[in-house]
Amino acid sequence: MLIKQHIVNALTEDIGRGDATTEALISPDAIGKAMIIARERLTVAGVAVAIAVFSELDNEASIETHFDDGEEIRSKEPIITVSAKLRSLLSGERTALNYLQRLSGIATISACYAEAVSGTGVLILDTRKTTPGWRVLEKYAVQCGGARNHRRGLYDMMLIKDNHLAALPGKNRVAEAVSRARRASPEMKIEVEADTLEQAKQAAEAGADIVLLDNMTIEELREAVRLINGRAQTEASGGITLKNIREVAETGVNYISAGALTHSARAVDISMDIVL
Repeated sequence: MLIKQHIVNALTEDIGRGDATTEALISPDAIGKAMIIARERLTVAGVAVAIAVFSELDNEASIETHFDDGEEIRSKEPIITVSAKLRSLLSGERTALNYLQRLSGIATISACYAEAVSGTGVLILDTRKTTPGWRVLEKYAVQCGGARNHRRGLYDMMLIKDNHLAALPGKNRVAEAVSRARRASPEMKIEVEADTLEQAKQAAEAGADIVLLDNMTIEELREAVRLINGRAQTEASGGITLKNIREVAETGVNYISAGALTHSARAVDISMDIVL
């Protein structure tokens, strides 16, 4: 229901009172065929969402898929073929492409990051830096690219960040924060953001499940992994790029999180052609 409502809202936003151009030019009974085609090499995501756009406009649409989400596609290869009322094809084109281009862009960059650490055993994670209202879709696209979701939101895991620590009294705020978090939700995984090696050590000693090593140098990451010594899992974050991610992975961390998977992914080049 969430995705269906998302699609309905997107179509309403675009079509509004009606597609003025299409309604002026195209007979309501005209039937046609369209092909959605990759214009560059990409990892696809959002096929089912694009299909649902056309089905919402024409419940008798006939759709053939040539690739599934998560598959790599070469330039000029067709992704979907749709036979439906021409008005539905034309009115749904931009909305369907918006979903496919955005989600495939996220899947494509996620695949690049995952490939960059291949063989190290490190898992690539996303963040909560998502487009408001698109989180479920964008985090799904991350998985299509071979990366993993860090957490869905504020409700399914505890992440004690610097501002949480700043709001607490006492000297060893890390230990106090972990203690309070554990008492509040004993079953929930607890992660602590550490800006320094001392904080990383404190977090491990306090019983955190994961220590997030934030904006640390390669040397600091190696030392943090040594200090933690398996007492907690480790996650590197901050300043992660395709140029440095392999070196970060080789420090011995368990995870690397990158906001770029969602907030900086470009829309890939996908187009729709009417083929009568």
